[in-house]
Amino acid sequence: MLDRVIEENRQKHLTPTLLLHACCAPCSSYCLEYLSRYFRITVFYYNPNISIKEEYDYRLSEEKRLISLMKLENPVSIIDGDYNPDEFFKAARGLENEPEGGRRCLECFKLRLSASAQKAKETGADYFTTTLSISPLKNADVLNTIGAQCAEKYGVSWLYSDFKKKEGYKRSIALSHEYNLYRQNYCGCIFSKNERNSKQ
Repeated sequence: MLDRVIEENRQKHLTPTLLLHACCAPCSSYCLEYLSRYFRITVFYYNPNISIKEEYDYRLSEEKRLISLMKLENPVSIIDGDYNPDEFFKAARGLENEPEGGRRCLECFKLRLSASAQKAKETGADYFTTTLSISPLKNADVLNTIGAQCAEKYGVSWLYSDFKKKEGYKRSIALSHEYNLYRQNYCGCIFSKNERNSKQ
């Protein structure tokens, strides 16, 4: 579906605007490299799930550094969403003991993609999507379903994607090495951090 949208816009000689929700620089790397050929991108860094402010700020600084260093075909800007972890804990209430990838994660996706849809509406973006689908641990079908629901609610267009395809995840690892990006070993929230520490 992503390829079809890109081809339709290329035939019309259009370079539409895209609000790209980003979780971190490593996941953004391939997405930016690929999408900047066809879209004018605004990165929306909205991640209230990240467990501590220092971690949030470091990931944000890496996102900004990546954007400043990458040679991208169209301009890319960034919006720093508000860091309010209470929003995440409210969404996760009652789901604290869910395993990683369970219902708590679904609520987290809904929280972040809903905010992204609102920001896309506010900025007048032609489309919005997320880098989350590049992770081998994230189900692209689930993310696309949630994104489409948020798009319908706010009257914006969701860009269907699965950035794992075409070896996107493999390319993101190579780009992470090329730009010496900080690669965290957990998704972001205190629950995923604790689960990763217990496994280690």
